[in-house]
Amino acid sequence: MATKEQLLRRLDEIGGSLERRGEALLLLGVGSVGVETARIDEYSDLDFFVIVKPGYKQAYIEQLDWLEEVYPLSYTFRNTVDGYKILFEDGIYGEYAVFEEEEMEHVAYSEGRIVWRNPSYANPEITEIAKGGRRTETQRREGLDFPLNEALTNLYVGLCRYARGEKLSAARFVQSYAVDNILSALHLLEKEEAYFPDVFGEERRLEKRYPSFAERVGDMILGYERTPESALHILRYLEEVYPVNARMSKEIRRLAEGL
Repeated sequence: MATKEQLLRRLDEIGGSLERRGEALLLLGVGSVGVETARIDEYSDLDFFVIVKPGYKQAYIEQLDWLEEVYPLSYTFRNTVDGYKILFEDGIYGEYAVFEEEEMEHVAYSEGRIVWRNPSYANPEITEIAKGGRRTETQRREGLDFPLNEALTNLYVGLCRYARGEKLSAARFVQSYAVDNILSALHLLEKEEAYFPDVFGEERRLEKRYPSFAERVGDMILGYERTPESALHILRYLEEVYPVNARMSKEIRRLAEGL
């Protein structure tokens, strides 16, 4: 864990390391160290992209001395072909990827902040992308019919699996898939409070963005052994916000109450 000042300083120090080497073009902070620094807290970490000159990508992936010279690393895990998850010895955690400029056209990320830029680098297009963010939107639905009927069928299938003893699969269908489908339409069901929405996951900061739903969602996710009870809570919510098919509702209740 680290303070806001420590996180931002570490990112600036990484920029300094890149500058000294002269092989990088841009250091882009994303997530809470991007343009949303106001939400940094003691549980935040470093998320960043490094854009390097042609021919240097593999060197920056295979050799981490450009990070080690900033602060010693105690853990490294190459989680993608482009980058790592890391932990510095002082407890600062980070995730990053290294790209060449031409790859950025196909990279999805939340709005970014230029932390460091090579003075000789003057590509206005990529600077514009970095400031505005090449975003991938979450799967928000434009109507209620599809996601809420999907949620309804998730409940039915999940309870059938629970009945045959497939408790793990049942928990996923009911407590994960059904809830995810509701989240994809939640902006149509409840006023969203303005608090840093995440382009990659509607569940992020749900408690502040949708406080009313947050008061109920705990009853929808009661755990491995309580899938039938969770399903009943989800069904009741669906019935409140949508004209649920009466026969499907009856079948789901019959299954849940008989388990």
